[in-house]
Amino acid sequence: MIVAIDGPAGSGKSTTARAVAEDLGYQYLDTGAMYRAVGLAFHRAGVAGHEPEAQALLAALQIDLVQHDAGLQVLLNGEDVSDAIRTAEAGAMASQVATLEAVREKLVAEQQRLGQQHVADGLGVVLEGRDIGTVVFPEARVKIYLIAEARVRAERRQAQLAEKGQHVPLEQLLRDIEARDKQDSERAIAPLRKADDAVLLDTTNLTIGEQVVLVRALVRERSANA
Repeated sequence: MIVAIDGPAGSGKSTTARAVAEDLGYQYLDTGAMYRAVGLAFHRAGVAGHEPEAQALLAALQIDLVQHDAGLQVLLNGEDVSDAIRTAEAGAMASQVATLEAVREKLVAEQQRLGQQHVADGLGVVLEGRDIGTVVFPEARVKIYLIAEARVRAERRQAQLAEKGQHVPLEQLLRDIEARDKQDSERAIAPLRKADDAVLLDTTNLTIGEQVVLVRALVRERSANA
């Protein structure tokens, strides 16, 4: 079974997806981390992110996701960038390069390959991102679209960064999130939107534990009725 979890930045996709996958014994594929890794590569290269630049950069780019007991490790050309991709700069660039056709084609194909490989091996897989239920796996049996108020998402992001020793003003993070929402929803290629058959879940007033319980129950219900 494929579980697709979509939604804007800070809605709780990654944390919920990881916990649900762990609880159910499914494989977790963090597609957002893949885009952030590409964003980090562009940021380091000091390029603005245009189609010719993307094609040249992607040709020499290798991204690997390695699941360990301690969590997911993200490798960029063999370098562990699990922490580096979580910076505000990497996130902003990830949203920008996600609009490029070359980037999306490469990563969507890779996501589909990995997801289909897990299913072929008899494993469930949980994927999260912004177009999993609409573009990557529109045939997914379970589709969930998470939302939350922008200020709440900014507060969550601020707390995450603070844990890593990065102190960013709340208003700056709020502006970043609102800008990313606008960019993601208005991009020409695979814009952020809820799939018609996705279950809408507002996480504004939910704890991560409550989110996980609701999503896990839905997955089990769909699995039982398959």
